[in-house]
Order: sequence, then structure tokens, then C-alpha cells
Amino acid sequence: EDFLNLIFQAMMKDSLNSSHAVSSAVQSSEQIEEMFDALSYIKGASLLMMLKHYLTKDVFQAGVEVYLHNHNYGSANSDDLWDSMNEITNGTLDVKKLMKTWIVHKGFPLVTVARKGKHISVQQEKFLYHMEPENWTSDASCVWQIPLTYITNSCNFTHCINAYLLDQKSGT
Repeated sequence: EDFLNLIFQAMMKDSLNSSHAVSSAVQSSEQIEEMFDALSYIKGASLLMMLKHYLTKDVFQAGVEVYLHNHNYGSANSDDLWDSMNEITNGTLDVKKLMKTWIVHKGFPLVTVARKGKHISVQQEKFLYHMEPENWTSDASCVWQIPLTYITNSCNFTHCINAYLLDQKSGT
């Protein structure tokens, strides 16, 4: 419950146009200090949980093990983690491309779902809680790669999770 409260607080900050990306280039030590705030840590943890759920626990853990093995006693960056995940997925999913959309864009998407018979339509747009006129910038072209999971009524609730990667503004 405490972690969910932290996530919702971070999402509230991240839904403002004055938010910042989880990862960005810095020019000074002051900018480095600004980057390490609750938003970066909580959003980062949430993104790792999202990735673990999408890849499955075993695949995610294997990717982390490869990452730790390849970079023990050395330095690393976020691309190194995504490359390790790519190594485990054998090219079936470009984890680096997926995760870059989440760590370089500030904010998060609002996904709208509509059902018409047996067809489900999904659409994404950037979610803004409060428009701050002095800080407003247009992010109309901002597209996240959103891993969506769902179940249907034809499953028996054992291994019945389906996955869909929304990597465009809308999909069916």
C-alpha cells in the first residue's frame, strides 16, 4: 500500500508539464542532483516492474543476471541493462527501443480502450493533469511503446495472459 501511494504521488508530479525525463543528458553537477529525485526513483522502479510483468519473471531475472555478470566490478548505463534483456529475448523484442520511450519522455500516456463486438481499439496520448501555461510544450508526436496484457473469457485462468505492444498512436 505504501509503494502504491508513492507511485501515485510520483505519477501526479510526472503528469505536470514541468516534469522531467527519467534519463537525460546533464551539463553540470547541479543538474545531476536534480535528476536523482523521488520521481526518477519511483518511476524507474515502476518501469522495471512493468518490464518484468511483460517479459515474465524468469526472462526478466535472466536478463538481470546477464547484466550483473557482464558488468560486475565495472560501470554501466541503462543501455547496458536493455542490451542484456535483448540478449535473453533473442531479438523477439527490442527492449532497448521499448524502454527508451519511457525513460526519455517526460510524463506517461493515457490509454483509451473501446470495445466494438469482438474488436478492441486502443489509443494513446500524453496525460497531463494540469496544464501550466508558462511551461506548456506540445508533445503531440510523443508515442510510447506500451506493453498491454489482457485475458479473454476463453481462458481457463492458467497461463491465459495475452500480450499486445501498442507502439503507435492507436491500434486494434
